[in-house]
Amino acid sequence: MKYIFYFLIISSLWGGNKTPIFAQNRGFLGLRYEEDYRYLAKDTIGDWYKKLKFSSLNKSKQSFLSQGGEVRYLAQYFKNEEWGDLPVIDYTSFYTRFLYHLDWHWGKNIRFFGQLNSTFANGRVTPNRSIDENRLDLHQAFLDIYFLQNEHTKIVLRAGRQELLYGSQRIIAVREGPNNRQSFDGIKLFYKSNRWQVDFYYAQPLTNKPNLFDDVSNTDRKVWSMYVVGKKIPILGNADVYYIGNYNRLARFNGVAGEETRHSWGTRIWQKTPQWAYDLEALYQFGTFGNQRIRAYTASANLTYSLKLGKISPVLGLKTEIISGDRQKNDLYLNTFNPLFPRGAYFGLAALIGPANLVDFHPSFEINLTKKLVFGIDYDIFWRYSLQDGIYGPNVALIYGDQNSPHAHIGNQLGFMFEYNPNKHLSIVPEITWFKAGEYIKDVSTGKDVLFGALTVQWKY
Repeated sequence: MKYIFYFLIISSLWGGNKTPIFAQNRGFLGLRYEEDYRYLAKDTIGDWYKKLKFSSLNKSKQSFLSQGGEVRYLAQYFKNEEWGDLPVIDYTSFYTRFLYHLDWHWGKNIRFFGQLNSTFANGRVTPNRSIDENRLDLHQAFLDIYFLQNEHTKIVLRAGRQELLYGSQRIIAVREGPNNRQSFDGIKLFYKSNRWQVDFYYAQPLTNKPNLFDDVSNTDRKVWSMYVVGKKIPILGNADVYYIGNYNRLARFNGVAGEETRHSWGTRIWQKTPQWAYDLEALYQFGTFGNQRIRAYTASANLTYSLKLGKISPVLGLKTEIISGDRQKNDLYLNTFNPLFPRGAYFGLAALIGPANLVDFHPSFEINLTKKLVFGIDYDIFWRYSLQDGIYGPNVALIYGDQNSPHAHIGNQLGFMFEYNPNKHLSIVPEITWFKAGEYIKDVSTGKDVLFGALTVQWKY
């Protein structure tokens, strides 16, 4: 499979300026199954790339095949990972991800989408995790039945293995940062129009295993939801309102294990204009954890402002959030927020900590150096929300407990990033992150500062 990808990359780079269809590409989406290439049915240029994206199966062109995929190479360097608690001071690791999908539309009412995933990891000083390596498996395979479909409205029943992505990916995400993206086995019924989208779904997350076609549904975990999105709402702009239910047979928070049934109610208000963008979200959780009652919440604000200074267009950003932590161990209440299935690189690709028991203040700056090259810098300050709870990883596993530390300050993180996009298919992103350990980290660990570097090369078609 990898040699096919190599051939496609070389073909794209060699003939990219000679193939007119590249200019018509409307861009690749975070969910590849959301891409719609039916507009190519009216295209008269018969090149190989067009046939790859739209291959008609009948005279009406309502039945067709579309193919796509990606190759991602990622090199990472860590110095003092886990703040110096690992026996190896520094190391470099390499990650490779291949994805290939086939989208088959059979008339107006039936559609099948399938996607293969192949990932490899080398050079880690600790054993590969489930997010690192999966030699070959079925990442997505679902069937869509369209009860209604026209230019403005559709009602669809979807069943099978699928990726889920909602809102700003704070709760339900595809987990793009790690090598293996997150998918689910489940069923979804959704309505979508120009202004409204309503989704109902029930699913079980997929457990990634390293060998061939051995991924399975995690029957110990279940998630169900109703998610409503409204656009062009007066005063608010756009708004999401949602309920998410989650069951975990064995969860762990603040050093305690138990069966978890958690209900999350939230809302998100967001808008983007040529100059301003805002994304405000609040979420409350309740339910049971062992013999404890769950009472947790989070609130976040993400604001950006674009300065119109010719072609460079600097963007100033400010993000802040409060994420609750447990107020007291072994009482009648668990206050630790559960982000459920968030994106893996929540605070950058280094992914040192995750969104639980946290307060952070995060200014950023981004500037277009050229039309194809963007430079970004961000600075993040982290504190513990509760001194009676510890800090968690992106997978919501406890890294360090409170250990009687009187300090809230976790540390400061500074990041630099360049993003080069020579065309719509290729992106090259070098980045550096430096994490200065705060008083809490020095209390509970070796307390060394962390240096992280990465180079990501990603090609999509």
